[in-house]
Amino acid sequence: FFRIEFNLSVWYRKMKYSTTVSSSRRKSRKAHFSAHSEARRKLMSANLSKELQARYGVRSMPVRKDDEVLIARGMYKTREGKITACYRKKFVVHVANITREKANGATVPVGIPASSLVITKLKMDKDRKATLERKKRGGDKDAAMSNVD
Repeated sequence: FFRIEFNLSVWYRKMKYSTTVSSSRRKSRKAHFSAHSEARRKLMSANLSKELQARYGVRSMPVRKDDEVLIARGMYKTREGKITACYRKKFVVHVANITREKANGATVPVGIPASSLVITKLKMDKDRKATLERKKRGGDKDAAMSNVD
């Protein structure tokens, strides 16, 4: 009989949160850039200001036309304005009075990534109210399942 000893080194690896979602960079980029319009709406979300977070109990929301925002990053940092357009195809938002002049003299709106914005005032409608209610009770499973038999 021979005695064999193994020197086992233990490898610690962080587990993935969801085994159904790939952690591959290539697949993530493909999913991001080939996302359909409704998925892009969710990808184009911005944090709410501290006051709005305290009021609604929600951290972020998808941006929409007529929301008032503060630009938090980039060349136009600290500028405020109202969203005039959400350009989902290019993943950018156009903010009022944030323009630049082209070589031919024409003024064009500058695209700002939604992640660079902080929402300071929400344009409210019934769908937005419903979304806020749903997101607020999202962490509270008992409240969400209370009406289910």
